[in-house]
Amino acid sequence: MTKHIGIVAGSAEGAALCYRTICLEAQEFLSEHNHPEVTMNSIPMARHMAAVRADDWETVADLMLASVEKAANAGADFAICPDNTFHQAFEFLIPRSPIPWLHIARVVGEKASESGFKKLGILGTKYLAEGPVYPSQLQDFGIEREIPDEVDRIRINDIIFKELVNGIFLESSRAYFNEVTEKLKTRGCDAVVLGCTEIPLIVRPGDCPLPTLDSTRLLARAAIKKAI
Repeated sequence: MTKHIGIVAGSAEGAALCYRTICLEAQEFLSEHNHPEVTMNSIPMARHMAAVRADDWETVADLMLASVEKAANAGADFAICPDNTFHQAFEFLIPRSPIPWLHIARVVGEKASESGFKKLGILGTKYLAEGPVYPSQLQDFGIEREIPDEVDRIRINDIIFKELVNGIFLESSRAYFNEVTEKLKTRGCDAVVLGCTEIPLIVRPGDCPLPTLDSTRLLARAAIKKAI
């Protein structure tokens, strides 16, 4: 018997990648066409983003709670959210959640520590880069973090919300992520976190200037491990 995984979706692209990873990679541990049961709930991202832009994380938590309650009522044993930014609402969410959660930044921190990385560059929305999600978790592993310069943070944010979440993946944007990663490398980073759920869909680990930590797939793999 495997545990039932609940996914609280953010963007469609990120949630789809997380779900697909669980279904495909679980077969390595189970059998062909076999994976843990998954229930996903998706409240429109627009409702979350109105609260995010207002710095209203309690409302984000309320929306995530509504989602996780539906997943729990469907039988989910624990929950994940492939949207890094939404994790800033966890302090308001976790005390009220009917089921436990995996934290995406903690999963990344565990992998980074296991790999011996000491300083991570964080690629993601400006809310994520400037917020406490990664610092609050990486400190437990003694890992430092760097974020892009303000101009780069703004452009990355625009790429995420105007292109990636809408399924638009431009070569010019892929090259830009590599340019920003190269800057982080010169500032002492030894790996880069793909800290927006859609960034793994555009950045190619093979030509990225630093080793990549794919937060979406790492979370999915952690969910598989917990479920089985």
